[in-house]
Amino acid sequence: MLGASVDAARVKVDKTLKNPGRLFVAAIAAGAFIAMGGILSLTVGFGFPGIAAANPALAKLLAGCMFPIGLILVVVLGAELFTGNNAMLIPAYMQRHYGAGAVLANWGLVYSGNFVGALGFTWLLVYLPGLTAADPWHTAICNIGVAKISMGWTTVLLKGIGANWFVCLGVWLALAGHNLMEKALGCWLPVMAFVVLGYEHCIANMFYLPLAMMEGAGIGVVEALCDNLLPATIGNIIGGAVFVGMAHWYLHRTPGRSNA
Repeated sequence: MLGASVDAARVKVDKTLKNPGRLFVAAIAAGAFIAMGGILSLTVGFGFPGIAAANPALAKLLAGCMFPIGLILVVVLGAELFTGNNAMLIPAYMQRHYGAGAVLANWGLVYSGNFVGALGFTWLLVYLPGLTAADPWHTAICNIGVAKISMGWTTVLLKGIGANWFVCLGVWLALAGHNLMEKALGCWLPVMAFVVLGYEHCIANMFYLPLAMMEGAGIGVVEALCDNLLPATIGNIIGGAVFVGMAHWYLHRTPGRSNA
């Protein structure tokens, strides 16, 4: 898998340097895919309030089972996701196929594209059609948004580490898959787990927080950015780059060889 990750990363960096427009469009698609997972997760996970009240873990499990469609679409269709790239670009960087500038350029461009895609999908295909205008979904998304900005900077940071450790393990498992079902299962299990556990994923929050704001949760832009997206992003970078990218490069490399 190390060789596959290096090959994939070199293609990603090549697109960053030679065809940033194509990379940006692929990033927009990934942001929309994650938002698709978000609305499906919200709709199903909070759609049975009576059952969930008596079985709180059931709502989390239902939400977790639905959300992974986003990462499955990203991996199978070749979209560009910031959090996945946090891990994917590191092994080839450690082997000096490119420098830190190329990594940061990719992350910055993909992060921006993910935001555009998630925000556009949320406004156009969730808020305008009124998918969360009625309860229980209206109250649920407002409560989710407020909770995300109220848990504290350090808590969000730590939950961000956990989220992208799981997500990038899913991406790594998908590299081992040889067909659609194997890749989908590799993505599904870790992503389901991070949602059930309540970790913080910055791209998913580009869906949840804007939707909560659109639905009148009383959240300001500065609050959303500083109290959640910033620490979640930093945590996601640590979880993906260090806990998956660097760790698996160290574990699977052959000392003394380039592993190219």
